Amino acid sequence: MPVTLITNAKLVNEGQVVEGDLLIDGERIAQVGGQIKAPAGANIVDASGRYLMPGMIDDQVHFREPGAPHKADMATESAAAVAGGTTSFMDMPNTNPTTTTVEALQDKYDRAAGRVRANFAFYMGASNTNIDEIRRLPPGMACGTKVFMGASTGNMLVDDPQTLEHIFKDAPGLIATHCEDTPTVLEAERVARMKYGDNVPVSMHPVIRSEEACWKSSSFAVGLAKKHGSRLHVLHLTTAREMDLFESGPVESKRITAEACTHHLWFSADDYEALGNKIKCNPAIKRPEDRAALRQALLDDKLDVIATDHAPHTIDEKAKPFMDAPAGLPLVQTSLVSLLDHVNDGWLPLTTMVHKACHAPALCYGVTERGYLREGYYADLTLFDLAGSTTVTPESVLYKCGWSPYEGVSFRGSVDQVWVNGTLAAQAGKPTDAIVGQRLKFDAAVTAR
Repeated sequence: MPVTLITNAKLVNEGQVVEGDLLIDGERIAQVGGQIKAPAGANIVDASGRYLMPGMIDDQVHFREPGAPHKADMATESAAAVAGGTTSFMDMPNTNPTTTTVEALQDKYDRAAGRVRANFAFYMGASNTNIDEIRRLPPGMACGTKVFMGASTGNMLVDDPQTLEHIFKDAPGLIATHCEDTPTVLEAERVARMKYGDNVPVSMHPVIRSEEACWKSSSFAVGLAKKHGSRLHVLHLTTAREMDLFESGPVESKRITAEACTHHLWFSADDYEALGNKIKCNPAIKRPEDRAALRQALLDDKLDVIATDHAPHTIDEKAKPFMDAPAGLPLVQTSLVSLLDHVNDGWLPLTTMVHKACHAPALCYGVTERGYLREGYYADLTLFDLAGSTTVTPESVLYKCGWSPYEGVSFRGSVDQVWVNGTLAAQAGKPTDAIVGQRLKFDAAVTAR
């Protein structure tokens, strides 16, 4: 593999922005910082004062493979991911068939090999009946065990109390939860149908998938984790009230961690009128006050990770009446530029953004040798221009579903070049021909904490 020297960059890493160079030798970062003399024959990339950060690690995506090839697959969605600056992803188990056996998990790794542009890992899914499969999960095979403690896409609800006790007691490594209380949601649906009949408006989504439904489930999950000493990561928080469940502090010192997703940081309930089902997701996008609380919790280190919950559906599926339309948004291509817009707004420090989207996922999941600009680490890198701009158009969308909830938005910031394992994987917002994604590896000492 060629040697690449990136010069005149602003290196964003470990809480600092430092001007300097970075040398890639093969798959790894060979040298970081200062002025580096170019080796003979090296490919020179002049950053011209633009910013260089580690590639983003997205711990929550739904690439829909196997089972829904009309919506997405690993190849198409990983192409969109690297084009947007995400170099590693962790894919969810609510596929068809569900990823609820060790054999189904291995099948997904087999499918990814040689087809995926970003680095990858997969969750083992929990069900009401597969606790023995979870117990026999080999160390490091899955990034975690996903528990749907609320009904969502894929019919994987785990609501048996005894099963939940066993999962929180016996699951190896990290448990990741989707937290909404299904009985509360179903009762709110009943009330809404009594009022509106078959024409329930999408503005009712955050009322049906309410603050109370989220609180009941997330507080229950935190209680189970404290009871059993579990390593718990609560996904896609949406309410101000839930922030009281989590403590400030460095992610590596916590056994209970939590995340926010990019669409919950961007949209609010005020956007349902214009966007309708395009922003229908579970948990629901809620009030502007909840969005403000999520932003503050990131700054206070109560929320540890930023992810996407990328979940594509076709535009025809989204055009159905609200109660019939599926929940989920395609997001990986725009995750970084949406965060850069927040940085330009001034509320999100650049170093905090890089920590939450790159460093913290690596720390939270124990991802080895990725997520930082460090010598000897894999060269997963994103070069971006904070002063650039990115306008989302139908023609620019790379998702197989062919649409984005951000169409028409002009973000302040642009992704210029992306490297995965030392190879240029995307340039000017488009993937190259390189397909070099590798299976993520995990530090057993971290995953066991």
